[in-house]
Amino acid sequence: MPDISLTTLVFLCLAAAAAGWIDAVVGGGGLLLLPALLLGMPHVPAAHILGTNKAVAIVGTTGAAVTYVRKAPVQVKTAVRIGLAALAGSMAGAFFAAGISSEVLRPVIMVVLLAVAAFVMLRPSFGSDQDRGPVTRARIVTAIVLVGGGIGFYDGLFGPGTGTFLVLALTAVLHLDLVTASATAKIVNVCTNAGALAMFAYQGSVLWKPAVLMAVFNLAGGMVGARMALRNGSEFVRRVLLVVVFSLVAKLAFDQWSG
Repeated sequence: MPDISLTTLVFLCLAAAAAGWIDAVVGGGGLLLLPALLLGMPHVPAAHILGTNKAVAIVGTTGAAVTYVRKAPVQVKTAVRIGLAALAGSMAGAFFAAGISSEVLRPVIMVVLLAVAAFVMLRPSFGSDQDRGPVTRARIVTAIVLVGGGIGFYDGLFGPGTGTFLVLALTAVLHLDLVTASATAKIVNVCTNAGALAMFAYQGSVLWKPAVLMAVFNLAGGMVGARMALRNGSEFVRRVLLVVVFSLVAKLAFDQWSG
């Protein structure tokens, strides 16, 4: 384990708490936590940064998922099915990741995210009770195959913004309101994080000591975020969603042109 100063540790714990809050509300906490880990531990191998990130994130995601399940109308069976498909998809994506250039993927993802942001802004009812409709068996199968398998594959292949994509896709495919979509996305994320963490742990690529302390803060942030989303409703989630989407576009653009 690398030497970490008290100042750096405090910085990482605060970043973990903020990332847990973002993840719980709308996904995308990795946009904050991964750069914080890279900044705080610049000489640590990338695999250990990714493994530590998963060890921290799974705790907050699990806490948020439990909070949501207790208070939101989540169909746990459907969420777990989508999660298992996402787990399989993420493993497949990780298998092909070595042969894909992130420089090719970033512009595509930026265009998709900007289109999504425009759609959400131009359609204020998206993800609200007024935008809900019947959920057929075909839609559930589509969610399992395309949302679970497809976004899971993207998570293993590239990764940034997976939680946000899950919220958007679940809202569109299953006609969920944004709060319920966030809750369902948390269960799916627990499945994908568990698979990734198991692989990183097997490879010895997790810094457990800082991860345990950061996970406590991530859990607190996740539970606070989930409660705020439940209390403030879909419009609050929609606003946070737009902020996260534009932040993700900015981060991808910076990575693309600075690289």
